[in-house]
Amino acid sequence: MKTIASILICIFWASATLAQSLDTLRAEGYEALYNLDYETARARFQKMIELAPNHPAGPQCMASSLWVQQLNQSWELKSTLYSAGAITDSKSSQVDRKQADEFRKWIRRAKQLSQARLRKNPRDVEALYFLGAAEGLEASWAGGVERKFMTAFRAGKDSVDHHRHVLELAPDLHDAELTIGLMNYIIGSLPLPTKMLAATMGVRGSKKRGLETLERVAAEGKWARDVARVLLVDLYKREKRWEDAAKVARELVVRYPRNYLFKLQVADALTSQIVTLRKSNKPAAAEEKELQEIFASLLRDKSFDAGTRELINLRSNIARQQLKLQ
Repeated sequence: MKTIASILICIFWASATLAQSLDTLRAEGYEALYNLDYETARARFQKMIELAPNHPAGPQCMASSLWVQQLNQSWELKSTLYSAGAITDSKSSQVDRKQADEFRKWIRRAKQLSQARLRKNPRDVEALYFLGAAEGLEASWAGGVERKFMTAFRAGKDSVDHHRHVLELAPDLHDAELTIGLMNYIIGSLPLPTKMLAATMGVRGSKKRGLETLERVAAEGKWARDVARVLLVDLYKREKRWEDAAKVARELVVRYPRNYLFKLQVADALTSQIVTLRKSNKPAAAEEKELQEIFASLLRDKSFDAGTRELINLRSNIARQQLKLQ
């Protein structure tokens, strides 16, 4: 009996140690990813894969890093990803074919590993979560990067179904609400005929409910908290909630100071907020000062390459032009 007990203790200890190591690598990887250090992020995610080759977390994180990089490489795509124009515009963005193949490889691997665990235990919460997370990434890539909206809809629906099952088994796992909230918002934003068509497939949405769900993930989630914040910045801007967009973007700037895109998101929201305040004859001096300081700080930064400086100058000129027209 002592031998059996010792073996069980060793197994439990090894399992707990592995989980802790994966969590540490995952946290370090996402810290690097949101600070635009893709090389370090992928090195951490690769270590996760080597440490636990049969766990879906590593492949799912690797796919996530490729998705975030693709969005960051195109400011125009990033800022309009969930706008009405993005839903109706059929123009394809330029996608690196090698990067797209790599993304699909990791998504496929994450799904396979999750499904293998679910065949052994259909109530495996972790496997259900990672399967839904991989499908959610697949939907975001198909819709936001490749503009394949029916593919995105199908993958998104699968993701929502799996994450709803997760919440039935583990109601406090708020990360699983991310895809549910995003799907709710997107379906709620569709034109009425399209929304009715989606309803015939058993999918309904509400912009209000979607935003509330994403806000809960941003406040109470673990791994999906910052993803929810990134999404909320764009969705708040779409709803003309400029003050809320700037507030959430500031939170991201504090957490990830090396990510200049978050600073540009604050500036973008502030510019629209100032325009709105001026139209209402309300004071906007504080917002104008903050906007000037953001661009001054970015333009002084000598670490940026030529392309980044060009983008910052472009956004600065657009902001000045918008404010000059008032």
